[in-house]
Amino acid sequence: MAFRMTLAIALAGATMVAPMHAEDKVNYHLTKKVPIATDGGFDYLAVDDAGRRVFVSHQTEVEVFDLDSNTFVGKVDGMLRVHGIVAVPQYGHGFITSGGNSTVKMFDLKTLASLKDIPAPGGPDGILFEPKTDRVFAFDHKQGHVTVINAKDGSVAGGIEIGGTPEFPATDQDGSVWVGLEDESKLVKIDAATMKVVQTMPLAPCDGPTGMDMDRKNRRLFIGCGNEKMAVVDADKGTVVTTAPIGVHVDATWFDPETKLVFNANRATITVIRQKDKDTYEVVQTIQTLGHANTLAIDHKNHRVFAATAMFKTEPATNGGKATETALPGTSALLIYEP
Repeated sequence: MAFRMTLAIALAGATMVAPMHAEDKVNYHLTKKVPIATDGGFDYLAVDDAGRRVFVSHQTEVEVFDLDSNTFVGKVDGMLRVHGIVAVPQYGHGFITSGGNSTVKMFDLKTLASLKDIPAPGGPDGILFEPKTDRVFAFDHKQGHVTVINAKDGSVAGGIEIGGTPEFPATDQDGSVWVGLEDESKLVKIDAATMKVVQTMPLAPCDGPTGMDMDRKNRRLFIGCGNEKMAVVDADKGTVVTTAPIGVHVDATWFDPETKLVFNANRATITVIRQKDKDTYEVVQTIQTLGHANTLAIDHKNHRVFAATAMFKTEPATNGGKATETALPGTSALLIYEP
């Protein structure tokens, strides 16, 4: 997920971007802060590289921005506690997990119109598209149920019981799906065609796995862990081959195969890790972000990083309950980072 700006033509206001090479210095900074009109907390972001759009989850809706102009183009609403978003351009469909009402919303990628609300037991959270089977996998974070959906028409293909509290999944795009169980610190491998669990593996010393992405060429999974580590896992053997230090409260991990950089979104930082070879990694930058900007997505074409945040105030606990955080009006924004 790294990016290299080789020429900036200041008078013309134009930027030309060239690929970053493994030996290049890594130096990202905030280049744009795009206001988001509605207020509230965020969860996952997603990029549709083909359609050139970025999707931002936002409580009851998903805001959609043009990936190149950074302008707001519309929203998908009618949900409760939005979590994950995935685009399936070949069918013109997008899918959003709505954990608060146990559904997955299917929508039109061009018009953003809602097409159907698909029942998904529990509280669907992480979601991905597996291209070999043309199926969408939505993971219930509460009870460990997986709802499998046919991407072409939104029909339910089946369900899988994996237990635990699954977080963000990854796929090799060749029929295998992996997801971490946050409560058990385990990695589960699923056969996408048979919709069966084929392997469950311990992730020690990774505790509380959350974000995940994959280097498909080298068969390495990158997993953000709650104990301030990023684990590198051999996808075939299911073993942790190494770890690298990251920040507190990671919730998203993404890999850019062109630049060989892994990004981990933490509570107020993004840890950038360079892949020197398939089993050797080094931290090359810690980007200071803003509080609560602990999810991200990347533009694989231009190697930019997108995060979302807002300013929050803390309400003290009452009657033995928990303290709550409320977004301050007018502070929600999409953050864009590049060199």
